[in-house]
Amino acid sequence: MSFENRIRELGMQIPETPTPVANYVPAVRTGALVFASGQTPTIGGKLTVSGKLGREVSIEQGEECARLALLNCLAEVRSVLGSLDAVTRIVKLNGYVASAEGFVDQPRVINGASLLVEQIFGETGKHARAAIGVAELPGGAPVEIELVVEAAE
Repeated sequence: MSFENRIRELGMQIPETPTPVANYVPAVRTGALVFASGQTPTIGGKLTVSGKLGREVSIEQGEECARLALLNCLAEVRSVLGSLDAVTRIVKLNGYVASAEGFVDQPRVINGASLLVEQIFGETGKHARAAIGVAELPGGAPVEIELVVEAAE
């Protein structure tokens, strides 16, 4: 199955590759691995939600932010590979959650991205993961996602 077609079947689209806001590139390929730079929940360069989980942002909003950040990461991967159909494995997903004191549901928030990866890529989307609570993220973002994928040579 085409992963590009699967995204359309799910009623989604991969956005344009986000423009870096500092001195880095969107993604780097080394051998069969592609490392996507961390992405926040932005559309057209604008943050869609700001604040911390457990205070201004609900878990459900956080899950949606994780999904949007993941789509931005997939845009970065596509910019290197030309097509997501070249992906042979989602290797690792790291999720960072801006957390108010006492907030401990980071894994639940990052599940938004993990479940979407598996919806798109099926078995190829089963991945290792980290869900990390942090004090602050760039621009006041509630979530940041980074992704490592394996691609056909």
